[in-house]
Amino acid sequence: MRAALTRDKTLVVTEVPDPVPLDGQVLVRTLACGICGSDLHALADPDAFMETSRRSGGIPHDPRDGLVFGHEFSAEILEYGPNTQGTLPVGTKVCGPPIGLGPSGAGIVGYAPMFPGGYGELMVLTEAFVMEIPNGLDPRAAAITEPFAVAHRAVERSRIPDDAVAVVLGLGPIGLGVVATLKARGHGPVIAVDFSPARRSLAERLGADEVLDPAVASPYDRWAELGIPVSTVESLTHEILGIPTRKAVIFECVGVPGLLQQVIDGAPSGSTVMIVGVCMSDDVIMPGVSAVKELTLKGTFGTNPAQYKAALDDIAEGRIDAGSIISSTVGLDGLAGAFTELASPGAQAKIIVDPAA
Repeated sequence: MRAALTRDKTLVVTEVPDPVPLDGQVLVRTLACGICGSDLHALADPDAFMETSRRSGGIPHDPRDGLVFGHEFSAEILEYGPNTQGTLPVGTKVCGPPIGLGPSGAGIVGYAPMFPGGYGELMVLTEAFVMEIPNGLDPRAAAITEPFAVAHRAVERSRIPDDAVAVVLGLGPIGLGVVATLKARGHGPVIAVDFSPARRSLAERLGADEVLDPAVASPYDRWAELGIPVSTVESLTHEILGIPTRKAVIFECVGVPGLLQQVIDGAPSGSTVMIVGVCMSDDVIMPGVSAVKELTLKGTFGTNPAQYKAALDDIAEGRIDAGSIISSTVGLDGLAGAFTELASPGAQAKIIVDPAA
């Protein structure tokens, strides 16, 4: 098959062997695949990618050794491997969480050599995690269920109260997914923050109650106006007097050094800070500030099949307009240029790869 193969720190479009479905697996033809920021980071700084994976308990495969990236996919079933149920007919359009299981081991689709991803014409997927695309949904929109499912997990793990103020920092695909998921669940106000006018416009389209350019206004200077006690003394006073206290939940969806401490400094007392952006380099924070402010710092990563299905249903049933964030489509030969464009956020939000183009 034709695929974009990682080689050193570049992508090379070449012929690679067709994957063969093993026990419990299904062979599919890729219809569409989203370009994820994780792929950009893994290709540009493979050492940091591998070290982050290793220190967090993963089994990393070196991106320089030849991987077919692409974990945000939709596809068409071609054939089933041994010991499968074959519940969905051949030709069914499917998507699913990028969880690979099989006789050769486990791995994330697109990040393990035995599970080549959607930057190739063919993939092998785990039958148990394959989901039919419902309601005639455009395969391009179905392909980006994955980042919206990651956002769904972030919102779910935040346990955000109904009356809380949500601040979403960084409006890449996952940040936009957080905005959309919060609004689909009836939360508000949701304040979306990004330097890019195009991304702020997308956040408005997905339901953000307010958008901010951090070069013009700080997202941290209006807590009192929004009815949130700023200091721990104020929060304790409310607690002692039995006064209901509104909280803030801040979703940090950027993942660059220094930003987490900015959030800690700017967050009001009692806030929850969701660490959604994956910073792959060392950073410095002051734990004492978090302790005095009684902040909850909580990480979130990936998604599970139930959360993926919930996000897919939101998209297919029109509660979330995932397709609105798609800014362009490229073939395999356009991948390298797309990576370059996405490395400098601007007008592009989500670029889709069509291996057949």
